[in-house]
Amino acid sequence: MALDLPDFPWDQLVPFKQRAAAHEGGIVDLSVGSPVDPTPAVVRTALAEATDAHAYPQVAGTPALREAIAAWYGRRHGVELTEANTLPTIGSKEFIAGLALWLGIGTGDTVVFPAAAYPTYELGAALVGATSLASDDPAAWPSSTRLVWLNSPGNPDGRVLSIEDLRAAVARARELGAVIVGDECYAELGWEPPYDTAPTPTILDPRVVGDSLDGVLSVYSLSKQSNLAGYRAAFVAGDAAILADVLAVRKHTGMMPPLPVQQAMIVALADETHVQQQKTRYRARRDMLRRALEGAGFRIDHSEAGLYLWATRGEPALDTVAWLADRGILVAPGTFYGPAGAEHVRVALTATDERIAAAAQRLASGRRLASA
Repeated sequence: MALDLPDFPWDQLVPFKQRAAAHEGGIVDLSVGSPVDPTPAVVRTALAEATDAHAYPQVAGTPALREAIAAWYGRRHGVELTEANTLPTIGSKEFIAGLALWLGIGTGDTVVFPAAAYPTYELGAALVGATSLASDDPAAWPSSTRLVWLNSPGNPDGRVLSIEDLRAAVARARELGAVIVGDECYAELGWEPPYDTAPTPTILDPRVVGDSLDGVLSVYSLSKQSNLAGYRAAFVAGDAAILADVLAVRKHTGMMPPLPVQQAMIVALADETHVQQQKTRYRARRDMLRRALEGAGFRIDHSEAGLYLWATRGEPALDTVAWLADRGILVAPGTFYGPAGAEHVRVALTATDERIAAAAQRLASGRRLASA
């Protein structure tokens, strides 16, 4: 019997994509946050040098990789971890989709995620028959809650949770006996002070968790900061007991990060130069696109960090998608991310400089025509 899964939202974009592609200057696809810039040479070299990978890799990751993950949290977030507190994953999406299953969550249990949320949190709940709840208010989380997903910086809205926000959420999850996970994949891409010069807060910060990591996990991906989306290079850190249980399941299912990718991850985690170079590229694109959208009558909400602008014209999201498609620009409607996005669109920064400039020019031309 087929599972009762949510609809795959991207299928709804097909007619709008065709509409945008018909523009004489070609489509500017700002609907998906897939990196377009080169993978750093230092990472590609590390991958190439590790291609004699004739043996099965370790599901847990090599000790060197787990040490590199722990060192990264210490250097970038001031969090002290051991190897037992870390685990590599094959990208972050598979972990997000699978965690409810691996934790034994099922019918009668509740999985909580943000009001404006990446659809995979809800998918993970659906796969195990759990109840889904989109809520940003810890006081509203019911006693049946067994798993809580936070997302900061948020996808789609770029919202950043403060230390105080994170602390309140962790306290409530612990009160309920729930596991709480911070999805933090955009932490290195902050734009507004104080996040423009340092990573956004992690849920593992001692000011959040106190002197214990019990019940708390952090998920991170190198897809965004290092242009490694095609490598499927990510990891989770936090409560060692939970990670040991998850590792046991992953061993049975053979979820092994390829050894060359593990070596590439070690190098990527140790090199901060390429991360700052990529952030500079995205900052320039963001500034250009934001000015153009605001000039065309859009309001940008949140968007303090991440790879998207959360934009609105105060109308139904699909009307905005259609308006932009007529100008050859494809974006994602906020409705993909729940009812909270009914009047917003998510505009990705992940296009080339030339395509971002084309979008800005089209938005400016549309503004001139409207005022003529």
